[in-house]
Amino acid sequence: MPQVAAAVASGSQAGAAVVQHLLGQDVGLPVPPWPTQTAVTTQYWERHYGQRPRIWSGRVNAQLAKIATDLPAGSALDLGCGEGGDSVWLAENGWQVTAIDVSDTALARAAAEAQERGVADRITFERHDLSESLPDGRFDLVSAQFLQSPIAMDRAGILRRAAGAVADGGLLVIVDHGAAPPWAPEHVRKFEFPSADDVVGSLKLDDTQWERVRVGTDEREATGPDGQHGILIDNVMVLRRVG
Repeated sequence: MPQVAAAVASGSQAGAAVVQHLLGQDVGLPVPPWPTQTAVTTQYWERHYGQRPRIWSGRVNAQLAKIATDLPAGSALDLGCGEGGDSVWLAENGWQVTAIDVSDTALARAAAEAQERGVADRITFERHDLSESLPDGRFDLVSAQFLQSPIAMDRAGILRRAAGAVADGGLLVIVDHGAAPPWAPEHVRKFEFPSADDVVGSLKLDDTQWERVRVGTDEREATGPDGQHGILIDNVMVLRRVG
């Protein structure tokens, strides 16, 4: 277990480094200064979203779409919903979604997107700092897509609490970076990322209450900021609550 903890701690730095890099490259903006541990999460993300009217593509994350397409629609919790790409897609596919983020700006954009696409009545938007709170209730699907941040946070603790929000028979779906993009700068690519097994191990879930539906990696084609073509590696973890 100490080896797992060390790997996950190192992986948190790796994930943060990738996020720090991607936050700059995806929108062609200067990367904000690396925040200290005392930085206020809300202020950081408000500043980030305030740089541009649109930060993300608005498309659903590919791994979530692959997993959720064949699931019966139910209730879903979208952790760190950002501008709502995943939440709106889930709502369009019949889910009743609770979408949460720490940024009021992101939530307002997500709500506007939901309104424009005709699914506002299927999504409840709530502001939460994941280190402090989660919505009440249990959900058939709890989704954590690339929940990695330049802000210091207890990611394993957040995901462990998120697991507590999964209803009996429901799924916890975690997707994160398994490696840096091939076009990332050397200081990002040097980090060693935790494996999917490491991430699941860090949650310390009761094996008698959870089934590992899928714990591994997946590859997808992507295009870099300067037109580079490459393969991205994602850790994909799908856990079902059985107890």
